Amino acid sequence: MDDGGLRLIVMRHAKAGELPGGPDADRALRPRGRKDATAAGAWLRGHGFLPDAVICSSAQRTRQTWQYVSAELGTPVSADIDARLYGAGAGQLADIIRATSPQVAALMYVGHNPAAAQLAASLTATEVSFPTAAVAVIDLPGPWAELADGAGVLAASWLPRPRS
Repeated sequence: MDDGGLRLIVMRHAKAGELPGGPDADRALRPRGRKDATAAGAWLRGHGFLPDAVICSSAQRTRQTWQYVSAELGTPVSADIDARLYGAGAGQLADIIRATSPQVAALMYVGHNPAAAQLAASLTATEVSFPTAAVAVIDLPGPWAELADGAGVLAASWLPRPRS
């Protein structure tokens, strides 16, 4: 990351179960989701991709994903649980990110598709695979307020291992 540059870590929530008849926002992680979120956190720490701040959807599966990821980071980072992120499109998500404090050099978003994949694709002009628990690390010029399509570089990405 260049001096003065920013880093955005985009993560889709890990695998969640179904909740027949219940609200979508209350769906919880499955055992596979917990394992994948833990592995994603270990990968982030192992590569030094540590956030200064985190914005996380208010859905149970995203909050649980962050809980498992954060347990692996080795340094405490509290998440801002933001109800606006649940159901937000990529454009709304970009607007929320533009409001990030200038003191934050590395921001992590834990949320949902299609917004996560669309945001990563629009910022990097690269198609990014975004199954559950996927992570894209995007390096950006600053400041956050000037976040723009095509301005980022996909620095790294992580996918959970394929399941049979």
